[in-house]
Amino acid sequence: MTATMLTSEQIRSFDRDGFLVLPDFVSDEACGALRRRAVQLVDEFEPTARRTVFTTNEQTRSSNEEFLSSGPKVWCFFEEAAFGDDGELTRETSLSVNKIGHAMHDLDPEFEQFSYTRELAEVAADLGQPDALALQSMYIFKQPYIGGEVNCHQDATFLCTEPASVIGFWFAIEDATLDNGCLWAIPGGHRTTLRRLMKRHVEGDDTAGTYFEMLDDTPLPEVGDDRLVPLPVTAGTLIVLHGLLPHCSRTNTSPVSRHAYSLHTIPAGVGYPAWNWLQRGEDMPLRPLAAVADALAAHEAANA
Repeated sequence: MTATMLTSEQIRSFDRDGFLVLPDFVSDEACGALRRRAVQLVDEFEPTARRTVFTTNEQTRSSNEEFLSSGPKVWCFFEEAAFGDDGELTRETSLSVNKIGHAMHDLDPEFEQFSYTRELAEVAADLGQPDALALQSMYIFKQPYIGGEVNCHQDATFLCTEPASVIGFWFAIEDATLDNGCLWAIPGGHRTTLRRLMKRHVEGDDTAGTYFEMLDDTPLPEVGDDRLVPLPVTAGTLIVLHGLLPHCSRTNTSPVSRHAYSLHTIPAGVGYPAWNWLQRGEDMPLRPLAAVADALAAHEAANA
């Protein structure tokens, strides 16, 4: 791959700060199409299916069967605050879901088209992943009033390779503001150690849950730490996140949702341990951004 998307200054900025903000990376039309498809997926989600809560607090997260098996699936996870004392939803389903995960980019045509683009493949290549593989995807709703706080974390805790290499691509599908829960990050915070690894129990039953292995007991910053800077952005913006960068988001206290789409990539050839929570079978290998993007473009041109 010889084409480039980023300037030398942008690459230096990412190396310096651990994040990079790229406004107008995707069109309003593409954002609108993805948002409509996400809402449709929620509407089609069986209301009688088990309602899986996604806990945004790492300290109390319990990894259930649906979470651990969602690597090759499309599953809806609910907000903790969406349920009343009786265990029933207090609002309609479309306003209760925390996120959809974790393989829409490979299983849903609309998400596939959004995820596998030549432009994104070139950004990944410019940042050291010319052979980037799409590992997992999440559509995050950050619902009005109940969109939960996500405490400071490093993506490499949850998506570990040997050596550490994961990059996060966070797309603002709607405007992300100070009121509705934009991202916060510490500039230069990626120049640090990986604090923890989240591992699944691989002995016996693979639905037995996960645990954290401490690597460095230096605490990550709390939400509200003065070192954190907000990253409010308009819809269509791409924020690229280094896997070691501490970042977070606050509770959405506003009446306005903050939809976002997140895709994580790793380079081909790195070690991906069997204790990572996200696993796929041999029948669903990870796909390269560039090759799939080219194949989709060729198919579209042939059918134009």
